[in-house]
Amino acid sequence: MRERLNEEVKTAMKAGDKARLSTLRLIQAAIKDRDIANRGVGKEAAGADELAQLLAKMVKQREDSAKAFDDGGRPELAAREREEIVVIRDFMPRQMDEAETGAAIRAAIAGTGAASVKDMGKVMAALREKYAGQMDFGKASGTIKSLLS
Repeated sequence: MRERLNEEVKTAMKAGDKARLSTLRLIQAAIKDRDIANRGVGKEAAGADELAQLLAKMVKQREDSAKAFDDGGRPELAAREREEIVVIRDFMPRQMDEAETGAAIRAAIAGTGAASVKDMGKVMAALREKYAGQMDFGKASGTIKSLLS
């Protein structure tokens, strides 16, 4: 992914696409910050799962910002945030649809032996480990609660 990101930066520079270039550089900076933080605690550079989580966090931040800008009457800023989301999602793993998410949740419940809402943490941990960056865990938690209650 890092190589693809560098190639995309070069392409955006050659094409003069300033908006895309800016977002790509934000992604690079976030990855570099994560690598530096990992080095500080003796870990290796961020792996694919960690990068997927980082990109998902960046998308979530921009969705929240876009909503706030819409609520504040600033549609031009909300549109800019949504453009950044499109660029960031290009680097994320494919997102699971509702049917795939439901099947993964049922499999995780069966795999962990979860029987009640008290076991929800086990199920979420199993899902995060296996499907980082591919699933919306906010929506998944609601589904897990309904299946376990």
